[in-house]
Amino acid sequence: MSLFVSPPSDTATPTTAAAKIFNYPRNAWYVAAWDHEVTGRQPLARTVAGVPLALWRNTEGRAVALADACWHRLGPLSKGKILGDELQCPYHGMRYNSTGRCTGMPAQETINPSAAVPSYPLVERYRYLWVWIGDPDLADPNTVPDMQQMDDPAWAGDGETIHAECNYQLVLDNLMDLTHEEFVHSSSIGQEELSEAEFEVTHEGDTVTVARWMRDIDAPPFWLKNMRDKFPGYSGKVDRWQIIKYEAPGTIRIDVGVAKAGTGAPEGDRSQGVNGYVMNTITPESDRTAHYFWAFMRNYRLDSQTITTQLRQAVHGVFGEDEDMLMAQQRAIDTNPDHEFYSLNIDAGGMWVRRILERMLAAEGRPSSVPTTGQGA
Repeated sequence: MSLFVSPPSDTATPTTAAAKIFNYPRNAWYVAAWDHEVTGRQPLARTVAGVPLALWRNTEGRAVALADACWHRLGPLSKGKILGDELQCPYHGMRYNSTGRCTGMPAQETINPSAAVPSYPLVERYRYLWVWIGDPDLADPNTVPDMQQMDDPAWAGDGETIHAECNYQLVLDNLMDLTHEEFVHSSSIGQEELSEAEFEVTHEGDTVTVARWMRDIDAPPFWLKNMRDKFPGYSGKVDRWQIIKYEAPGTIRIDVGVAKAGTGAPEGDRSQGVNGYVMNTITPESDRTAHYFWAFMRNYRLDSQTITTQLRQAVHGVFGEDEDMLMAQQRAIDTNPDHEFYSLNIDAGGMWVRRILERMLAAEGRPSSVPTTGQGA
């Protein structure tokens, strides 16, 4: 039985419709790339919240995000060359510094004072490059979402990027309600107890938390293997937990694990178990595509690259199943533009996420959703 806690008023009942193609806030930090993707050798093209960017590093190793269109004839700067502390347009050779100011023009010494391209605030943190494509005066580095396990020496792991062919909100919905694991991931992490277990939803500010405990159950294949990595030959019952924490606009950390049943994990002693964090941050690219950055971090057997690789491959397979479902869902949305979404008790966390995003969009004077058959605003 599910425990449905303080739903958003008039939006999270089993008979209420929800927007299908959600708009994206611009005054927010989004991950544009892994830190290792951006080098001093060549720029990287990446579109964040509808804005094409050219990402590169200067001679100090500092990452820079410029608009991916030259002031002169809109040549793509991401196809240009990094020349020390400047990025050169591949079309006519215009050069730009890290602030976006043009520093050199072909065949003339005088530089037009209007020659510049937008430069976007960028923070390098938690192995990611975070960019702010909205009002730069609001870009406070202290508000970068918390993903501390990504570079904490007490945790080890790795991840990948999925180019999700769907609206970013569908990915958020998927992560905020893990009962789908019983059906989509039945061979790895899914089990009947997911739908049967009670859960609690809480929210504060720009965060939402969904917590679920499953006591004295059989470990699904994924977790049984992890228990045996730490406790060779283990075959007993376990207590399993999933604590999902969302932070606006698109970051979700999922505290997951299992411990030997009855050894105190629900009370805080996880020493007889294995604990991981599924780190997810979703960046809208367009109204129907998103960049999905994920990693699986663990706090046991930290020195084992074998376990790191095995876990990355295992989660890759699980998320591949999610990707197939989300792509199919987006195709069905586009094929059935008049069909309404409805929300059940299990959607409580996701509906609070939508409420937070609606508030952010309203503060920017932008609609919360875009037409099912139209393009993003």
